[in-house]
Amino acid sequence: MSGFLETLRTQRWDDHRYYHHSRINQSLHLLSALSFLAAYALLFKDPAVAALVAWLVSMTSRQAGHFFFEPKGYDDVNDATHEYKEDIKVGYNLRRKIVLMGIWILSPAILLAEPTLFGLLSPADGFVEFARNVGYLWLGVGVAGLLFRTVQLFIQQDVMTGLAWATKIATDPFHDVKLYYRAPLALLRGELIDPMHARHQH
Repeated sequence: MSGFLETLRTQRWDDHRYYHHSRINQSLHLLSALSFLAAYALLFKDPAVAALVAWLVSMTSRQAGHFFFEPKGYDDVNDATHEYKEDIKVGYNLRRKIVLMGIWILSPAILLAEPTLFGLLSPADGFVEFARNVGYLWLGVGVAGLLFRTVQLFIQQDVMTGLAWATKIATDPFHDVKLYYRAPLALLRGELIDPMHARHQH
């Protein structure tokens, strides 16, 4: 268990120090985390709506931070190139994220061709029911994306790395609120980049 917790702690620390320098990115992660927590609560009451919130608010704000605001140049704080960070990324690097987001965006087309999703759903009668079916579909895409990368890590690295990453992803909303709740205030002060004073801490 101590090895698992250490692996999880290292993955969290690397994720923060390598990929969250921009205060805008951090602020968008805070928005993402709060909406993910709302989606978690909704998951037990209305899974379709939970998935719609998770993808349309949580994931879009989260990935917008990475794609549009996080610096892609040389990382002086960690003495690392963008290419190096992309190569060592445990989870979804930008290339893998493009594939995942592409699948997400295109997936509703399946419901146009197969309204029942091969018998798994009731055919939609109107826009609201179609949107709910999209929500169920996106829930499946999210779970599949998590399981796919976890199993990939089992094969490419080891089981502990995969399990730690899956745990990290599931608990990121809680951790991100703790890490980034001050980011909007820093932005209001005009601080666009986190100075990363705690970069040597684990």
